[in-house]
Amino acid sequence: MKASDLLIKALENEGVEYIFAVPGEENLDVLESLRKSDRIRLILTRHEQGAAFMAAIYGRLTGKAGVCMATLGPGATNFVTPAAYAQLGAFPLIMITGQKPIKKSKQGRFQIVDVVGLFKPITKLSTQIVHGNTIPALVRESFRIAEEERPGAVLLELPEDIAAEDCDAVPFPPHSRFYASAQDDVIATAADLISKAKQPLVIIGAGSNRRKVRGALCDFVHTTRLPFVTTQMGKGVVDERSELCLGTAALSDGDYLHCAIDRSDLIINFGHDVVEKPPFFMEHGGKTVIHVNYKAAQVDQVYFPQLEIIGDLEQSVKNLTAKIGKVTFDAAYFEKVKANIKEHVEEGREDPRFPIIPQRVVGDVRKVIGDEDIIALDNGIYKVWFARNYAAHFPNTVLLDNALATMGAGLPSAMMAALLYPDRRVMAICGDGGFMMNSQEIETALRLKLNLVVTVLNDGSYGMIRWKQAQYGFDDWGLEFSNPDFVKYAESYGAHGHRVNSAESLVETFESAFRAGGVHVIDVPVDYSENKKVLIDELQDRVCLI
Repeated sequence: MKASDLLIKALENEGVEYIFAVPGEENLDVLESLRKSDRIRLILTRHEQGAAFMAAIYGRLTGKAGVCMATLGPGATNFVTPAAYAQLGAFPLIMITGQKPIKKSKQGRFQIVDVVGLFKPITKLSTQIVHGNTIPALVRESFRIAEEERPGAVLLELPEDIAAEDCDAVPFPPHSRFYASAQDDVIATAADLISKAKQPLVIIGAGSNRRKVRGALCDFVHTTRLPFVTTQMGKGVVDERSELCLGTAALSDGDYLHCAIDRSDLIINFGHDVVEKPPFFMEHGGKTVIHVNYKAAQVDQVYFPQLEIIGDLEQSVKNLTAKIGKVTFDAAYFEKVKANIKEHVEEGREDPRFPIIPQRVVGDVRKVIGDEDIIALDNGIYKVWFARNYAAHFPNTVLLDNALATMGAGLPSAMMAALLYPDRRVMAICGDGGFMMNSQEIETALRLKLNLVVTVLNDGSYGMIRWKQAQYGFDDWGLEFSNPDFVKYAESYGAHGHRVNSAESLVETFESAFRAGGVHVIDVPVDYSENKKVLIDELQDRVCLI
């Protein structure tokens, strides 16, 4: 068969459901082969970033690699940011890009860059397909590499003359992956350390946010009765309504929950991923850290665990639970810290000020979002507020990026969630800056007939960087801009536009949008003056309980 037909057969063989794409001339053979597929759906987006962000979030939510496609040159280079997003975030992603013929003239150097070389530093594999008969092996290997721990991005470049050639290979059947278990003596050593600790604490990181790990970690926490803290990307692995949950380490240091981290003499760190901002610094000294993950720790002056449990994370957690049982220790200090954190986190949730303060926004979003409903955060200072103040009840119900931390991914992420889970409420939460980076995907959302609420937090500036300016004592300068009328902007696409005019109207605006269905863009004026007050000034005056 034609090589492009074989490519589609190989993708079907891997269980691919969607290809997100902005095709070009060099993809036309693949596009024609895809047209004939009755198993893979083409999702046409308005920008290559939108396609690849959606594919990456498909990988995050399902554990199966998402697939996207673009042409050569500018199409391929627009995949760079989503490739880094998937690679740092550990989301399995397959990118397929076109290229000019490699067996004859390349029409000068028109649109030609070394795409394979460009992507090598930001992918797990970047390679060119040079013969149609290698497609089955390369596709099977790409999915294996993209999906195995630690997941990430893969790029396959398919030149147009290779796509058109005849070949006689057949797809390789996919197979399950199994990971080795940690040795019994290591589990025993860890159990002994935990049983002897005076104030042990669990931290749940990004690597724990895998589909099979949740049950084992919930059993561990509620069997041992050990208090836990999550990182931003570990939110929801264990229900944060648990009486054992102290909160989320939205900052690396100096927050109220760091009083508990600093007091603990032993930290059991599940799924730590060095790409996240560290939830604590070991250079403070005085504690032992047990690293439990699929792979060994990357050691530096910030993180140097004294014991590592390496292997299948789910099995390691189960083995620890069986070995330890309930742990006896003095939890009184942790309980004091939890009460102190709760007091600060709940402050401002009913504040009537307008424009609306972030605490009120977080509280009102939590009121309308169910246990398994999903919020997808773009990148901005509000991400810190949601990480800190928003309790997640299930894994991947708070889609935030604490790895590449790119702007522009929030809307496509929410679109993917809405496409996969049409019966759940899905809300994109974007700053005005991040929303405008990929706002054209509103048309894609409408074409897909998604039910989606897009909340745009409008302060007319790049708020995260203004907060950093204040934190470093610089003048507030150079970061303000003007916005379009977001209501009219939404309506110009055929979406529903809303503008909130009071704090009291926010919940009802959310509810009416969800009840109506379709795509809604809600302009929410926000007052970020609380950033400096709460996240800088008050924390500088923080005194840990005795």
